[in-house]
Amino acid sequence: MSNRYPGYDVLTKRHTPSWNEQTRTVIDERLSIDPEKHQFLTDAEWRILRAVCDRIVPQPPDRARPVPLAAMVDQKLHTNGGDGYRDARLPPLREAWRRGLAALEAEAMAQYRRSFHELPALEQDDVLTAVQKGDVQADAWRDLPAKVFFTKRLLHDIVSSYYSHPIAWNEIGFGGPASPRGYVRMYFDRRDPWEASEARPGREERARHENARVG
Repeated sequence: MSNRYPGYDVLTKRHTPSWNEQTRTVIDERLSIDPEKHQFLTDAEWRILRAVCDRIVPQPPDRARPVPLAAMVDQKLHTNGGDGYRDARLPPLREAWRRGLAALEAEAMAQYRRSFHELPALEQDDVLTAVQKGDVQADAWRDLPAKVFFTKRLLHDIVSSYYSHPIAWNEIGFGGPASPRGYVRMYFDRRDPWEASEARPGREERARHENARVG
């Protein structure tokens, strides 16, 4: 994955007017999540979730510290941290994930006679694509709409977890919560001095120097 914001590290904003103490506390909590720890899911469910996260948001293999996606989703389940709304076609958060992971496993067994986490990446993608399209075989989906689960729960929770983490913010040049300073130049192709500069062909070094000064 190419680095579109060379030299940029959102954590340099820690002691600037961009972040207040509450912001620092929330971000520190996210950075302290143990990628190997799960508190809500069973060991079997955890293996499936980790494999699913790897396919939904593949991370660079050379990334020293990947976003702990599965652990973040498990933490949401552990705290039962809902979104304040849910699609009425799905059961509540915890039940939806438990039943969805079991159905994914059943779908893998129906298609390939192997557990989901044991399948090669391309076959895992086939199973996930079938769920996304609602073209499923396993009886476990009978009372759980596969397409709705994929879009409204699986995709939503995994992708939103990814883009709530500072590592992902560096990737997209996002400055994180802007409290108390806020953002001013709210127009296309305009940025505040404390926002990251995107690298363009032939201007990578300039972006690197500008991002090193962002705060």
